[in-house]
Formats: sequence, C-alpha cells, structure tokens
Amino acid sequence: MQQLKTLRHQLLIAMPGLHQDWFAGSVVYLCEHGDDGAMGLVLNRVMPVTFHDICEQLEIERQPGVQPAVLCGGPVSPETGFILHREPGNWTSTLSIGQHCHLTSSKDILRAIAAGTGPESFHLALGYAGWDGEQLERELRDNAWLTVEADDELLFRTPTQVLYDRALQRLGISAEFLSQEAGHA
Repeated sequence: MQQLKTLRHQLLIAMPGLHQDWFAGSVVYLCEHGDDGAMGLVLNRVMPVTFHDICEQLEIERQPGVQPAVLCGGPVSPETGFILHREPGNWTSTLSIGQHCHLTSSKDILRAIAAGTGPESFHLALGYAGWDGEQLERELRDNAWLTVEADDELLFRTPTQVLYDRALQRLGISAEFLSQEAGHA
C-alpha cells in the first residue's frame, strides 16, 4: 500500500464546482489528514451565534468588549467548539498541528479568552469538516479543491471575508477565472 502524502497544515480552497454544496466558497484548514481520513475547520464562514451566547450557555463570565467572531467550522458536530490558535498555551485537550498552530477543544481556553487572558491569535469555530479515508483524495482528483500551504498570514492575519481571494492569490489565481467544469489532462 502506498504511503499517503499528508495535507495536514494545508488550506483547501473550494472550486466553483462546489457552488451548490455546503462547502461553496469555503477555505478549510486541515488539522489532520491520514489514511483514516481528514479533519479541518472552515475559516471563512461566520455564524450568527455570538461569543456572548456561548459564554452565557456555558456559564462563563466574560469581560466587556471580548467578542470574537464565531465561525461555522463545518457540518459535523456543530455543537462542539474548537479553538485554532497560534500561541501554544497550557490548555487541556490541545493538538499541536505545527510549531505555531494548535487546536484546543476544552473549556479552559474559552474561560481564558472570555477573561482576556487567552491566546492572542485564534479562531473560535463550532463544528468541523470531516472526510472518511480516501474521500478527500477522491474529491481532490475530481478537482473539487485546490490546496495551498497554510501560514501565519493566511491563518491569523487575513480577514475572514477576503480569505478565499487571498488564498487563491497565493496560487496566482483570481476567482473570476475559475471554471465550474472539472477537467483532467
């Protein structure tokens, strides 16, 4: 069996062919990718839920003015929260994806964010995107996604509303020139 090339720490950019799909126009950060499948967070879809709502539901005291956006991380387990953050910290349930990229799903990091003592650079998402083994590879062969290396600029310094275009620019592509038709050479 051939060893799978991991796409961990890559961004998936939805191709126009996904225009009627849940992932239309999305940029997904891959936190995990291996023979058993892949897991990632959509980074450019803001939810109508507020951080205040989440703190209220979890009975977490919040400092005034602490109001990060809440992203829709994906269609799987939308009741589960994830924090993608740059600074490592000392949080429970943290997966280190790269030297400057970590994923935490524990309540202690939410408390710290609410108190103003959490990580400086982060995204808060509800739900995640998941693929079974070989599913993402099939979608890539079918030209449903483009991939680009994730970096600090794209992950933590690019505004959500322009992330799709900026990720495409890294590949030297403009969204207006993408076709909805898939092709193979």
